Amino acid sequence: MFFCPTSPSTISSRWMAATVLCGLALGGCGGEAPPPASPDSEPAVVAEERATEPTETAKPVAVEVTLDLVDHAGLTERIAAAQGRVVVLDCWSTSCPPCVKEFPGLLKLQETFGDDVQCLSLSLDYEGIGEPEEVIPRVRGFLEKVGAAIPNMLSQEESDVMLTKLDLVSVPGVFVYAQDGSLAKRFDDDMASTELGRPFTYADVEAEVRTLLGK
Repeated sequence: MFFCPTSPSTISSRWMAATVLCGLALGGCGGEAPPPASPDSEPAVVAEERATEPTETAKPVAVEVTLDLVDHAGLTERIAAAQGRVVVLDCWSTSCPPCVKEFPGLLKLQETFGDDVQCLSLSLDYEGIGEPEEVIPRVRGFLEKVGAAIPNMLSQEESDVMLTKLDLVSVPGVFVYAQDGSLAKRFDDDMASTELGRPFTYADVEAEVRTLLGK
């Protein structure tokens, strides 16, 4: 093994360089070691990550949904009780895709016109099998999903019987009553075919409501 000869001046230079490096390692340019971290402090990286963590979002406010069992006589009483306002009755079923698609339009109508209009919904989900109460969870589930904060009813008469009494062939059907309680317009498949030449929408219903309100 070979050793390179080292002069005293070289040793001195190396000692000074080592001293400088140690000073930088301990305390930077000042040559002092940084103070020890507090046991309660957390690393800067962790603190930064914590600061950028998403805060918990506010939960949506639950909408109270009413759902009452009615027969045709009870339905008629509900409509009469709202006399003095324009009444919009939506007859629908969860098994009817067009009904489900257009139903939010009923809720928007109530929101738009407020106390000038009373929107009502009548589910015809009960088809005469079992008891009407058995379909309540399905109907209520849909109403809660769309936030139907209006008077909602479920026909306790089987759907075919109620449709006959309403003079409807099928759902969807929307009845618009004037302020004096008289039927102003009925939107159904027959009306859509003969008058519109296309399926009706809540834009058509709203136009009728605006006419009755003089808006």
